[in-house]
Amino acid sequence: MKLYDGGRAPNPRRMRIFLAEKGIEVPLIPVDMAAMQHKSAEITALNPFQRLPILELDDGTVLTESVAISRYFEELHPEPPLFGRGALGKAQVEMWNRRVELYLMAAITAAFRHTHPAMVEWEIPQVPAWGEANRPKALNYMKIIDDQLATHEFVAGDEFSIADITLLVALDFLKPARIVIPDELNHLRRWHAAVSSRPSAKA
Repeated sequence: MKLYDGGRAPNPRRMRIFLAEKGIEVPLIPVDMAAMQHKSAEITALNPFQRLPILELDDGTVLTESVAISRYFEELHPEPPLFGRGALGKAQVEMWNRRVELYLMAAITAAFRHTHPAMVEWEIPQVPAWGEANRPKALNYMKIIDDQLATHEFVAGDEFSIADITLLVALDFLKPARIVIPDELNHLRRWHAAVSSRPSAKA
């Protein structure tokens, strides 16, 4: 199998961190997104949405979407569990991963893609007002997550999970989006420092 990787982009990074936490090595095929290689005929044939990462299995089967690929590896390598333990634990991880992805990460991404000059040729049309509208949303969602982390070591409870991977990647994407974590969100800052120190964060 081989994994088509998009470098510093959030979703490819999510996948690399997940694999690092699992201790799984997969050959990476680098795709230069800055040079628009993700829009090439080769990548489009694998994923018509022209998004990365893409996992191609030995039999030619193609999987896309970082969470779907992560679930595939979770089934093959259940330890350590990154999608939770038991019915309740798995539901809590799913809930928080979706909350982080669909609210916080989406708001940060919108702020970046619709306001950053480098995204003019990517986000067509680029709507600066929409990007600016998402900045306060990102701040509000960070406060909600800070409240959760006031009573939990990790986002979905007491064990590291894919929800933490998604949150780490989202927060690290604040810089290019020109958003900062408010000083008063001490729990989120504590969590970010701790998770950033994990070896997988460098993947």
